Amino acid sequence: MKPLLQRTISPVDGSVYVEREFASDQAIEAALAKAVSAQPAWKQVPVAERAAICRRMADWCVANADQLGEELTWQIGRPIAQSPGEIRGGFHERVKYMSGIAEETLADLAVEKKAGFQRFIRREPLGVVLVLAPWNYPWLTSVNAVVAALLAGNTIVLKMAQQTPLVAERYRQAFAAAGLPDGVFQFLHIDHESAARVIADPRIGFVAFTGSVGGGHAVQRAAAGRFVATGLELGGKDPAYVRADAPLQATIENLVDGAYFNSGQSCCAVERIYVHRAVFKPFVEGFVELARQYRLGNPLERQTTLGPLVRTDAANSVRAQIRDALNKGAKALLDPKADREGTPYLAPQVLVDVDHGMALMTEETFGPVVGIMAVATDEEAVGLMNDSRYGLTASIWTADAQAAIRIGDRVETGTWFMNRCDYLDPALAWTGVKDSGRGCTLSRLGLESFTRPKSFHLRLTL
Repeated sequence: MKPLLQRTISPVDGSVYVEREFASDQAIEAALAKAVSAQPAWKQVPVAERAAICRRMADWCVANADQLGEELTWQIGRPIAQSPGEIRGGFHERVKYMSGIAEETLADLAVEKKAGFQRFIRREPLGVVLVLAPWNYPWLTSVNAVVAALLAGNTIVLKMAQQTPLVAERYRQAFAAAGLPDGVFQFLHIDHESAARVIADPRIGFVAFTGSVGGGHAVQRAAAGRFVATGLELGGKDPAYVRADAPLQATIENLVDGAYFNSGQSCCAVERIYVHRAVFKPFVEGFVELARQYRLGNPLERQTTLGPLVRTDAANSVRAQIRDALNKGAKALLDPKADREGTPYLAPQVLVDVDHGMALMTEETFGPVVGIMAVATDEEAVGLMNDSRYGLTASIWTADAQAAIRIGDRVETGTWFMNRCDYLDPALAWTGVKDSGRGCTLSRLGLESFTRPKSFHLRLTL
């Protein structure tokens, strides 16, 4: 029998933190009908007014960031000292940027003048956009689609991951406080089977999915029966390359943070590092020294810098990758006794003597562990970075910007960083290649992806 309730089991202490009823078939139908009904009027609202509403929504979230952050800590286990930053930082930044470029980006596109004609291309909304958002950065991942789609004149139906249902409910509160018209934003607590039916519904004009590769395939299967576009932001196995001329202290600080923030539960976390042999030893020594300073513990305590993974089975999956690597000759550099077997509390780890015969270096890990390999040349580093079915982000650490551009041209990735990592710039397209997905969000291109072109070809005289 199909379960009627969804439960959020907190990784903090294993308790049931949230319990919600799944939406009934009647509730799903009502939400879709309401979204369709509300969209024509929303399309007519001036873009500047849409943008103002989105900014007010974000301001409400920032004003309530402490409460929202504590809820997030209970739902996913991120340290409470860090959780409000997701809202005050990247979430707010992206809303402000997208709202700021909306009028210019969505304006009619003029073409060459032609006597006796008026011609232009209008960016039309797609209709009802279904947003399927994950739990690991629920505000940051969802906002990329929610706000862009609304700015473009679409209505939204949001399905959050079952681990973070409160995020969807807080969005509704924030949009209500901002004055968004009824029916323009809605959410549904639904299971995968119901989500597949919604994807297949002809009233859905676009599906924006962020999640695993397996989830992306499921979305594609559900959408296969009709011509509906899908945007897929999937996983990563993101590499970093440390050249011999890299400023080591800053490089180490950034890469440790890029590997361990949010317990490594990020699609663009740094999961494998290639270091030039000339600086391999001091890099590894500095990396290990800094990694040892992380404090694994109760994420509700402010001194904690590393919280639990989202579930015990997720932590066990990472442990299995570590064991596989060790069995194949890898060496662990952090004390394994700090790990809490049988719980989601997984200690950070650094492995050396690794190679691409190990799952740790080729398959997504999604945990606080990184493998570090020595390389002799740029050529070797490029070959190893490209030896992956993923291509979300990659980074190079060097004092030579021209070398960074030259090497970046050869690396198969959606975003190429120099001297930074694990960050989304809202002015740049967020996209992936290979199994990391297709389509893009953020930037002008991402905003346009929630529209379709409509040509106006007017003969002025007969």
